[in-house]
Amino acid sequence: MSATAGGIEISSHALVLLIGAAGSGKSSFAGRHFAPGDVISSDQLRALVGESESDQRANADVFARLESFVHDRLVAGALTVVDATNTDWMRRAALIALARRHDRPVIGIVFDLPLDVCLAQIATRRRRVRAAIVRQQVADIHRDRARLDLEGFAAIYVLASTNQVERVSVEMKKGPVSRALSS
Repeated sequence: MSATAGGIEISSHALVLLIGAAGSGKSSFAGRHFAPGDVISSDQLRALVGESESDQRANADVFARLESFVHDRLVAGALTVVDATNTDWMRRAALIALARRHDRPVIGIVFDLPLDVCLAQIATRRRRVRAAIVRQQVADIHRDRARLDLEGFAAIYVLASTNQVERVSVEMKKGPVSRALSS
């Protein structure tokens, strides 16, 4: 796993997966470090497709659309940031496979914050997530941390405190974009 001491380096044509429990600061981080057009948010898609950002009944359609948007951006060689919990290894695997088909590097940014921090941040929101769900997401991250290196990421950055989330720098690296054929 990559350290965050020197900051996070991201290729301008990468797929970036934000990985963390609800309330870990992923969306705020994305808003600070990436252009809005580069970020594909499962919550925003849920609000468009379902009744609200928390409408879990819309998930099948939401994630089908998310993958379609990711595909289109990868084909175009555009930076693509997926703002979702990404705690399900099978969903991560599908996105990583998609990036590989288009010869794009995949960067993982893991928000490994303690459960109590996530729950406290959720308590300040208008939209709440049940504690049991957040507890499971935190457990999934702890379970998968050791195996993330095996999933095909070009780099993995772990942020383990709110201080790290707020203070880490993100540097975009320009470079040649190899165009992969659309599948």
